[in-house]
Amino acid sequence: MEKQTLQNKKVAVLVANGFEESEFTEPVKALKNAGAEVTVVSLKSGKVKAWAEKNWGGEYDVDATVDKVSSESFDALVLPGGVMNPDLLRASKDAVEFVKGFSEEAKPIAAICHGPWTLIEAGIAQGRKMTSYHSIKTDLINAGADWTDQEVVTDNGLVTSRSPEDLPAFCAKMIEEIAEGQHLTRNRGVHQLG
Repeated sequence: MEKQTLQNKKVAVLVANGFEESEFTEPVKALKNAGAEVTVVSLKSGKVKAWAEKNWGGEYDVDATVDKVSSESFDALVLPGGVMNPDLLRASKDAVEFVKGFSEEAKPIAAICHGPWTLIEAGIAQGRKMTSYHSIKTDLINAGADWTDQEVVTDNGLVTSRSPEDLPAFCAKMIEEIAEGQHLTRNRGVHQLG
């Protein structure tokens, strides 16, 4: 199989303090290795702090704040997990609007672990086949998602995975979906072109 290439693809990785470190570093590495231009977007400028399993992890540079960017500037969105991170993001009106934009423009979104919490807040889970960390399964079902326990689930450009153990499958599927670009055939009556 030909190696997926993401040359000229701009990908936003949206995080707040407390994101699970491996769920940030592994997708970023995979995206860059595939040739994508990665922009780290957060709630505040400066640095954003990771959570590494049971303790605080490293600090990473923020490239842009969510109030100063638009989904129109990017080809895809990645939402790492961790418990604190998506909880902070879903409480931010700017972050929720930013995430909604990717869905409205039918652009690929990849969310892992607790990352789908932000998708619930943005109204994106309704009617979508998804997975997540087991503790937010009920949240997704209550939001109208068709939840399934698999290492990676794809639904029209929406990629979800359960935990850091699923990162190899998550990264591979994320790159495949971003390489495909916009997913215009939607199951919710939006962008019905195919």
